[in-house]
Amino acid sequence: MNDDVRNIVLGVVAAGISAALGWVARTSVWKRKLRRKQAFLGLPENSESLLVVNRDPAATEPAVHRFDVFALLELSALIKDCGAHVHVVTQDTAHQGFGERTEFCVGGPGSNRRMMAHIAAMLPGVRVNIDPEPGPDRGAFQIGGERYRMDPGITEYALLARLTAGDRREARPVFLFCGQRAITNQAATRYLARKHGSGSFVLLLKVINSQAYGPDVVELVGDVTRAAQSPLPESPAPRSSHRAS
Repeated sequence: MNDDVRNIVLGVVAAGISAALGWVARTSVWKRKLRRKQAFLGLPENSESLLVVNRDPAATEPAVHRFDVFALLELSALIKDCGAHVHVVTQDTAHQGFGERTEFCVGGPGSNRRMMAHIAAMLPGVRVNIDPEPGPDRGAFQIGGERYRMDPGITEYALLARLTAGDRREARPVFLFCGQRAITNQAATRYLARKHGSGSFVLLLKVINSQAYGPDVVELVGDVTRAAQSPLPESPAPRSSHRAS
């Protein structure tokens, strides 16, 4: 074997080793990211999950708003990425407890009675105005002593929560996507896709100018876990109201 052939062979071998090492490194990184996502969502491979669908309160017949359909599709993709299975149920047929399998519950309490039950059971510091009559407080959130009113299409709010039943380490989380409008439910699901971590949390999100930007422009107002999980103040009047300026 002359020097030229030897150099070619050595180059091919080196390239093969480099490619193999790169593939191993990329695979290792991908697997670590997948494990973090699975742990955060409570979705180990081949596990079961529950997707609770709300209804469109503006429709005369049972229906799902198109933005909620988009939210459900995005959640389904997250579940599929984890190698888990999903069971879709409507908000009026989800007659079961929580903690045995991961649950994704979409829609405010005005369109989802299971959301209403979850808020009452796990978020005593949250009230959502579900009065259908027009008014400045329609759809408003009260969280602790603060009130968050919406300006439809301009400034709207959504609660994104990850909650677990008690202190059981094996308990699967419940994810709540509670928006003031359907488009804010979708905004909350997109925000979840970018977040990873652990433990329970309740985040307040602000959706900016949805009439122009849809569900894409979202700001984190803050972590309101403590206020949401504490009883409401005895005084019925909130300290202040928040609206778009």
